[in-house]
Amino acid sequence: MFTFALFRTHSRSLNFSSFQVSQIRTAMLRVHGQGAQYVGMGKDLYSNYPLARQVFEEADDALGSSLTKLVFEGHQKDLTQTQNAQPAILTTSIATLRVLESEYGFDVSSACTYALGHSLGEYTALVATQSLSLRDAVKLVRLRGEAMADTVSQLGVRTAMAALIVREENLDKLETSIDEICSTLPEGESVELANINSSFQAVISGTGQAVDYASRVLQSQHLAARALDLPVSAPFHCRLMQRAANIMKKAMSDIKFKKPIVDVISNVTANPIQSASEIPSLLVQQVTATVQWHKSVRYCKENEINNFILFGPARVLANLLKKDYPLDYVRPFTTVEDIQSHIDYLKIKQTNNTNC
Repeated sequence: MFTFALFRTHSRSLNFSSFQVSQIRTAMLRVHGQGAQYVGMGKDLYSNYPLARQVFEEADDALGSSLTKLVFEGHQKDLTQTQNAQPAILTTSIATLRVLESEYGFDVSSACTYALGHSLGEYTALVATQSLSLRDAVKLVRLRGEAMADTVSQLGVRTAMAALIVREENLDKLETSIDEICSTLPEGESVELANINSSFQAVISGTGQAVDYASRVLQSQHLAARALDLPVSAPFHCRLMQRAANIMKKAMSDIKFKKPIVDVISNVTANPIQSASEIPSLLVQQVTATVQWHKSVRYCKENEINNFILFGPARVLANLLKKDYPLDYVRPFTTVEDIQSHIDYLKIKQTNNTNC
């Protein structure tokens, strides 16, 4: 998923081409990454809105195969393969955004303060902010998925990821403890901090034995209350993915990036990207680096963001955000029903033939 920190702080109201809304300070986040995919996602958008169909058709054309058929009619096992899941989630997320833009006059540049994307979602955020074309993005994330799958097949060891339930005051200690655990592992075994998703959830990644061992140790040290194995196909965001990062580095040299029309907060630095020239390097680093999601959201909060709009299938990270900031407005857009219900909630009123 990706997210927008949407509305800037002003007393005036936003006047979109098809509706008006009182302006408050908002961030758009594209939150969800892999694991959010399911067969049939986005089908109601495709069936009801021409612009959503156009997005899926453009993705099909870019990939030279029917991603649409796989997403709507395929088997979950095939869709879950990382080389399919990544372009499928990106395409569905952008289709949702395009519907809001075309049917309801939503305008990223005037409405949004920041855009964020979790892992794969960072590519979606770059498309949403006109830094990267949809065509280039779906091709890049297809390659990203293929490179990750191929890297895993060549590792020759069992790999794993596990989600940890933690306390915010233990996050720094958690990082230190993982480094200490890693230093004691036998050759060929490794574990790293892959994601910090909220004040109470982190994810570790590495070889299977090392992840299992680290989970037990961190719980015995009372740094993690619980550990849950994740059903993923690769150890994302750790050094085991270095080969995939190298492949992506080569591919990035052929892609033209523009400066985003809205500040995009990097997964790697948890700060806004400063120029188009640094985007390729940050996307390559992201393959093996920790996703600093908690710090990225905290950056928004430190800049008075209290309104989040999320695009993409599933609602896992939306729920984490609500738990961390229960008084904030957190609105996930996944289905046609979501669009209708949240537009009513925002008191967005359609007007005819109105310009921004």
